[in-house]
Amino acid sequence: MPRLSSTRLRWRRRFRSLLALILLGGLAFAAWVWLPAPVATVPLVHVIDGDSLAVRGDGAALALRLTGLDAVEYRQDCERAATRWPCGREARAALEKLAGPGPLHCELAAKDRYGRTLAVCRTAPFPDGIDLGAEMVRAGWAIATGDSYLLEEGEAQAKRRGIWQGSFTRPADWRAAHERPDA
Repeated sequence: MPRLSSTRLRWRRRFRSLLALILLGGLAFAAWVWLPAPVATVPLVHVIDGDSLAVRGDGAALALRLTGLDAVEYRQDCERAATRWPCGREARAALEKLAGPGPLHCELAAKDRYGRTLAVCRTAPFPDGIDLGAEMVRAGWAIATGDSYLLEEGEAQAKRRGIWQGSFTRPADWRAAHERPDA
């Protein structure tokens, strides 16, 4: 049997290493996609606005941001019939009513740039219970981001619910125009 040159041996080792790396990467990706996200049952402490919640437990605070939607900001006003109305306050009140006294069952994901944990929260364990994000969009207090709640948004627009009763500034545009100076 002929001996392989040192160059060929090196390339074979590199090829095997690359194959092993690709296999490990594929396994890690599969685990990330197919393993369920952690689900936490959290007592509701405070609704911040139409898509943000604060919970406390064992002395630690956790800020949650509902994913798949963008609700009007608490200080934001909308317009209907040529009058301004506090749609942001109404959005917060709607989320408070939906969430009730808690507890909430939240599927936790990554953190956003503000350090809040992104989550899909329900009023009862998965898959039962009301999806708070879907209901906020369906009630017209938030717009869908991505593909998650597009049907609910279409329903809210068609039935002129919440912010769809008149005109409003998209929440992201409103935040950009009303940025707070860094303290």
